[in-house]
Amino acid sequence: MSLFKARDWWSTILGDKEEFDQGCLCLANVDNSGNGQDKIIVGSFMGYLRIFSPHPAKTGDGTQAEDLLLEVDLRDPVLQVEVGKFVSGTEMLHLAVLHSRKLCVYSVSGTLGNVEHGNQYQMKLMYEHNLQRTACNMTYGSFGGIKGRDLICIQSMDGMLMVFEQESYAFGRFLPGFLLPGPLAYSSRTDSFITVSSCRQVESYKYQVLAFATDADKRQETEQQKLGSGKRLVVDWTLNIGEQALDIYIVSFNQSASSVFVLGERNFFCLKDNGQIRFMKKLDWSPSCFLPYCSVSEGTINTLIANHNNMLHIYQDVTLKWATQLPHIPVAVRVGCLHDLKGVIVTLSDDGHLQCSYLGTDPSLFQAPNVESRELNYDELDVEMKELQKIIKDVNKSQGVWPMTEKEDDLNISVVVSPNFDSVSQATDVEVGTDLVPSVTVKVTLQNRVILQKAKLSVYVQPPLELTCDQFTFEFMSPDLTRTVSFSVYLKRSYTPSELEGNAVVSYSRPTGIPRVIQCKFRLPLKLICLPGQPSKTASHKITIDTNKSPVSLLSLFPGFASQSDDDQVNVMGFHFLGGARVTLLASKTSQRYRIQSEQFEDLWLITNELILHLQEYFEKQGIKDFACSFSGSMPLQEYFELIDHHFELRINGEKLEELLSERAVQFRAIQRRLLARFKDKTPAPLQHLDTLLDGTYKQVIALADAVEENQGNLFQSFTRLKSATHLVILLIGLWQKLSADQVAILEAAFLPLQEDTQELGWEETVDAAISHLLKTCLSKSSKEQALNLNSQLNIPKDTSQLKKHITLLCDRLAKGGRLCLSTDAAAPQTMVMPGGCTTIPESDLEERSVEQDSTELFTNHRHLTAETPRPEVSPLQGVSE
Repeated sequence: MSLFKARDWWSTILGDKEEFDQGCLCLANVDNSGNGQDKIIVGSFMGYLRIFSPHPAKTGDGTQAEDLLLEVDLRDPVLQVEVGKFVSGTEMLHLAVLHSRKLCVYSVSGTLGNVEHGNQYQMKLMYEHNLQRTACNMTYGSFGGIKGRDLICIQSMDGMLMVFEQESYAFGRFLPGFLLPGPLAYSSRTDSFITVSSCRQVESYKYQVLAFATDADKRQETEQQKLGSGKRLVVDWTLNIGEQALDIYIVSFNQSASSVFVLGERNFFCLKDNGQIRFMKKLDWSPSCFLPYCSVSEGTINTLIANHNNMLHIYQDVTLKWATQLPHIPVAVRVGCLHDLKGVIVTLSDDGHLQCSYLGTDPSLFQAPNVESRELNYDELDVEMKELQKIIKDVNKSQGVWPMTEKEDDLNISVVVSPNFDSVSQATDVEVGTDLVPSVTVKVTLQNRVILQKAKLSVYVQPPLELTCDQFTFEFMSPDLTRTVSFSVYLKRSYTPSELEGNAVVSYSRPTGIPRVIQCKFRLPLKLICLPGQPSKTASHKITIDTNKSPVSLLSLFPGFASQSDDDQVNVMGFHFLGGARVTLLASKTSQRYRIQSEQFEDLWLITNELILHLQEYFEKQGIKDFACSFSGSMPLQEYFELIDHHFELRINGEKLEELLSERAVQFRAIQRRLLARFKDKTPAPLQHLDTLLDGTYKQVIALADAVEENQGNLFQSFTRLKSATHLVILLIGLWQKLSADQVAILEAAFLPLQEDTQELGWEETVDAAISHLLKTCLSKSSKEQALNLNSQLNIPKDTSQLKKHITLLCDRLAKGGRLCLSTDAAAPQTMVMPGGCTTIPESDLEERSVEQDSTELFTNHRHLTAETPRPEVSPLQGVSE
């Protein structure tokens, strides 16, 4: 228990579900009693005004009946209460109460009671002003140096300062550039009003300037336009503090100087009269209210600052002198003299917790009661210990170390993709050349078993696929609820995505506070991005997939892409992607082979993957479990390397463009500085064509920025095509060497480490580091290679020759029997040559019998249908179908 607490001297709870703010608390001798004791005046937003005079019998007592002097229902919300010399002809203190549309001034007086009920207090309305504008706050003081009476200035919600000379209205002025009201205070030393504008600037306005100014704003009343003449309202000084202010106080504990204190959201400022910063303090917590209350040494001021952590800090300038705990978060704090006790700290919370406390270190001592002592019987303790140990051993034998419980998921997620297109396409802002881009609806269903709060669902698909909505939030306030959301997916840009697989991820916290994440993957239909097309007889890139089962009709594998005019050609099918690419699929009638061909290498990936998936599903439905695919052609590394070079070239081009843009931006700012210096000069020199140079540099900056943006779009598209080609190469390597699922996963982790390619961390250096690690560990030939150290920093390489060399070496090691694994203790023997990978893709059965592959052509991809490759005069559509 901490000694440094605010000792509760007196406290009470005001009303029931009432609300209070920083202007609702005031301490003053409002009844002008002879003893000079302060009274606590509290107003609430419910319209109640209460006046307290605490007299606790002992520290910590609750409210007694005689402590409440007066309670009045004013029927209007009380925004602020202040006590001052507000009535003409007398210097007695009166109470000013600010409502949203009215200002009332009361006199509070007490009558000596003759019976045991005590003194009687009453309020008398002296005068009131009905306001034409909604009030926000007010301040008071001897405006203009008037002695013996206080004037009131009210700030409205629309930025008008209304000055009242006690019973009469003086004038009103609009603050220039007003947007939102801020705290308002009056400095008697400089005779000025100080506020904080919505521009986060402390602004000071002289009273004389306000009085003689003519407001240019048309919002003024006609009567106000007749008052004053000649001057425009200008600010005396401003200071940018960079944050909104919670409150302002102006204190002057000696006649030599006064200070302006501003409490911001994260900083505490002390300013001089002219707006210069005297000191500031950065706060490590969020403050709620503050009060500069005394000066204990020359040149320093003590300040109370309360925060939202229920703490009250006392600062001497910027030095923390005391910190104490409060039972609530105060919105207003005052210091006064109550019941002959000086320096009582009065705090008020927003829900009506009113407390009077003082700072002290008197502890609340607690003494533990004496425990009945008894003699210990060690024999009984030994017997009990043995029984407990036996129970523990039996539990461990039957259930293990941890008790076994029935495993139930807190949340179940399921995804259903609609088999049909949306009747009305949800595709918006598409950049695809076709007129109509289809969309398909995806439904995600969540079912909870326990109470969960704020489960967040995020859905991700591969670009350029786009979602109509990708973020959802759910509240599961009771168990066994089912929530379903729907969204649509469509193709936004004119190139092919690298995957048709989407991912739905739900993050939530269990009732115990443990965060959990579950995910569910779903597959989008091929017809979403592809249409039936005419088969092409010419293609630059071809791959052939071998199977161990008899060929299947393509109409049964791709029923949605069947053409009515080509029912007789069941072994040929064409695909036309919405991005413009065309792919042809051919099935051999005799040789259990399937060929995929296209003009672009990366476009082969999706159709190849879909073909293998559909074949696996087809044979699973037939009950055949030994179906397998293989690839016996040469690895198409040359085409793959061309895509890598193109992507790397765009990265280098992007770096050069950004460097040029940076240089032009530096040049642009230098020209601006020179022009500004000449414009500020009292005797400006000739521009010497600096304006022409500025205009030309500006056009270059805009052109370079457009070029950078265009290059980024091309780079993103190139990275998507590179990912498609990488998926295809990984698939072919897996089929070529008959790799297991774990080994294919290692290849995918090495070749596809990034979801997004950036200039800081690019694909080339990341993949090169991963492949080098595989060559150094599981694919190494000797212990000498395992001892090589890899570079720990990933920097963009000078060229791609090293990466291409490592990829070729990886395929070579796999062909010689290398085994991919995560353990680094031993390398696989690499003396045996695996079957496959030694023959080119045959064009036809005739060519298959005549082609002889040399071992040096293991990784050389032959582009078919070119002049360099002699072949019989047979159409590719006919050659495969023979």
